[in-house]
Amino acid sequence: MKVVVIGGTGLIGSKLIGKLNEHGHEAVVAAPSTGVNTLTGEGLTEVMKDASVVVDVSNSPSFEDEAVMTFFRTSTTNVLNAEAAAGVRHHVALSVVGTEQLQESGYFRAKQAQEELIKASGIAYSIVHATQFFEFMKGIADSATEGDTVHLAPVKIQPICSDDVATAVGRTAVGTPVNGVVEVAGPDAFQLDELVRDVLAANGDPRTVVADPHARYFGAELKETTLLPGPDAHLAETRFADWAAQQK
Repeated sequence: MKVVVIGGTGLIGSKLIGKLNEHGHEAVVAAPSTGVNTLTGEGLTEVMKDASVVVDVSNSPSFEDEAVMTFFRTSTTNVLNAEAAAGVRHHVALSVVGTEQLQESGYFRAKQAQEELIKASGIAYSIVHATQFFEFMKGIADSATEGDTVHLAPVKIQPICSDDVATAVGRTAVGTPVNGVVEVAGPDAFQLDELVRDVLAANGDPRTVVADPHARYFGAELKETTLLPGPDAHLAETRFADWAAQQK
């Protein structure tokens, strides 16, 4: 089947394109570099022709509150309208475990708005909620850094390898729409501050990580289980220690 991947040049999108093509599907990259701009609508009509599924794994270039809301509202609306006109049968979007509990954050308010647009579109859909990626631990540290100190809440996190996220999204894309949310997570839970401390140390990063119960996570205060998946989540196989060993 023809599967259009919005954000097909990114971390998840590029892996997804490869996996879909390996399984005999026609995976099409939709990104500004291929002439598709979801903010302006450029190229959407052409790329949607004969598509069975559209997968949106795009992300906002800016995390500033107003910019990220504009990105997800405008982009998602344009994509969904193009899908409706083309008769696309399944819309798949990648989102984040805990989104609905992180509404103090402008980024997660925008992701919630994206999900609500999808649910109201009338197009059959599946939303994949993934926990945070192994690859993004440094990004979490950077967002929580003040001077040489990283302030992180001592809460649980169950991160997942990006390759496993791409596998889960691909599996969902070629399956039957669930008209709901599918959760995916890594096999092991960690304490957020301890995991980031270990990652920075392994990379020779001199920053000090401080456990702060009120530290903000991209603008939102966390509860103990905010970043953990529910009991029905699909657990991937790749363990953090094995992934980290391969990075050296």
